Amino acid sequence: MATARFSATPRTEAGTGVARKLRQSGHLPAVIYGHGRAPQSLVLNAHDLEQLLAHIAYASTVIELDIAGKTAVTLIRDIQRHPFKKEILHVDFQELVAGEKVTVSVPLVFIGTPDGVRNSGGILDQVMHDVSIRVDPSVIPNHIDVDVTPLAIGHGLHVRDLKLPEGVEILDEESATICTVTAPKAVVEETVVTATTEAPVEPELIRKPKPEEAEAEK
Repeated sequence: MATARFSATPRTEAGTGVARKLRQSGHLPAVIYGHGRAPQSLVLNAHDLEQLLAHIAYASTVIELDIAGKTAVTLIRDIQRHPFKKEILHVDFQELVAGEKVTVSVPLVFIGTPDGVRNSGGILDQVMHDVSIRVDPSVIPNHIDVDVTPLAIGHGLHVRDLKLPEGVEILDEESATICTVTAPKAVVEETVVTATTEAPVEPELIRKPKPEEAEAEK
């Protein structure tokens, strides 16, 4: 389980104007909520948060949030960003409760080189890059390994093929495709060119003879 520490300050004021002033001063508005607790408004240091997010997979990392000297074990549930500038506007934290399972997104890590790539020049197409799981917060995996070594061209793996750690429940459809090994592009293009460059067969022209031609043949 990946963990990180971060500090936040309780916030009493709310509203659009307050949030704008916070951002102008290098801070961000945030909120923490959870089972059995009222939502609490917070203030975060914007630069420190960007630094943290650059080094973690936040969707599956447990954040030990220090709030005025008290620690809350949390997950970042939502990060709102500006649609054009990509700057963070607001952050939602969910406090975790021991024994209460949570739903998180966990990245897939592809292990090995597929047989179809190594021996036949195929291409590994990674369709899914993460999966949604339900798990106790104390055993959230950092990632899930996907061994692609045996895959030949034309073969793939599905969600049902994943080897999950104990206590992890997968929420994605079992039939969803995780990855496939496809034929080399050069082979596909050559086939298309060969099929389209053959000279078309022109139909034989059949016409009715003129009257003088018919008379000469008698």
